[in-house]
Amino acid sequence: MAARDTALRVLIACRKRAAWSNGVLKDMIAKDKLDKREAALATRLCYGTMQNKLLLDFYLGQLVTGSIKRVQPIVRDVLRLGLYQLYFTDKIPDSAAVNEAVEQAKKYGGKKAAGLVNAVLRNAIRQKDALQKPVDLAIKYSHPQELLDALADYIGKDRLETMLQANNAAPLTVIQVNPLKASAEQVKQSLEEEEVAVASHPWLENCFVLANSGNIEQLAAYQQGLFYVQDAASRLAVLCAGVQPGMRVLDCCAAPGGKSMASAIDMKNTGKVRSADIHRHKTTIIEKNAQRLGLACIVVREQDATENHPAWLQKMDVVLADVPCSGYGIIRKKPDIRYKKLSDAARLPETQLKILCKQSEYVKPGGVLLYSTCTLLYRENEGVVTSFLRTHPDFALEELPLPAEFSQDHSGMLTLVPGEHETDGFFICKMRRKA
Repeated sequence: MAARDTALRVLIACRKRAAWSNGVLKDMIAKDKLDKREAALATRLCYGTMQNKLLLDFYLGQLVTGSIKRVQPIVRDVLRLGLYQLYFTDKIPDSAAVNEAVEQAKKYGGKKAAGLVNAVLRNAIRQKDALQKPVDLAIKYSHPQELLDALADYIGKDRLETMLQANNAAPLTVIQVNPLKASAEQVKQSLEEEEVAVASHPWLENCFVLANSGNIEQLAAYQQGLFYVQDAASRLAVLCAGVQPGMRVLDCCAAPGGKSMASAIDMKNTGKVRSADIHRHKTTIIEKNAQRLGLACIVVREQDATENHPAWLQKMDVVLADVPCSGYGIIRKKPDIRYKKLSDAARLPETQLKILCKQSEYVKPGGVLLYSTCTLLYRENEGVVTSFLRTHPDFALEELPLPAEFSQDHSGMLTLVPGEHETDGFFICKMRRKA
């Protein structure tokens, strides 16, 4: 089946090129011209295999003679994909999963590899209920122990397993209606005419949760600019910033542009949103989305957030600093992030603080500086804020205006944990410059 071949090629590409699975998957689905059903299956197989890699290897270690590490890497990819279908899906016949895996092994590894895959997977069917089950959370939810310890230190052990379960589940697709072009009811009707399941978001106004949407970019309502896609956590950050019509807003690390779009909508397309990003190909995406949505108040600029821009000094009502981070809050969307070493992101707080300090210069007296990340590590969240406030006494934390569904917190900082409010893992901090 085409979906299985696409999924396998994504797994191979991510392993060889250290590429992010979401981007490679999107490109390969388009290249292979998969229909809606096949694209959904390829996505589930690819993400499911990545989400459960350590657990699959734990089981394969009991099924393969000798060490699984001695098996050719590409054959391991085939085995993981095949075993995921056998143990984690209920609509794929065992025979189909095995036969397809054998053909894939033959194509990529030859006759000997095909024989190994056939023997291991057929043994997996026979031994399914007899295999030893993992007892530790690291293997059970396929999160490296080093990362598990860091996350537990930050959110607490009592919240850990719920978050791990959410990390291995499919994320919600949340959209924000563009009220400049259509009402919520009109958008809902348009989506339902294309057989998309639409439900109102439980705590965000003018937002829907979609299911069975297929390729969202092909939907008429999307192409007409009636909505844009944005996780609830990111939308909440803009609401907390308190953006109002006529303001001057700077979104300094804007790509893919969701906060710029949310700000422009809250401003009713008045005032000015400066949407800046260091990467030209990303600013192009922001420009196209702003045009699609008809948001003329957005001005896109290619800009390094650590560099000086004198014309903006103390001119902005709101500065949004959603800085580059380790991304451990979006594991459910990028399952391969969990396998990156924590040490790879050790220098990020230094860069984050540098960005925050530079962007604070653009906030006018009485204006708001909103700092956010999509990670769950103290050193990148509260640690950066604490360091910033120590050297910027003209800024002070301000209480976040949160929906009723949230426990009210007067600290000015909020950590969203996957599995608790159906959002990405996210950190939001609101600071105001003293007048």
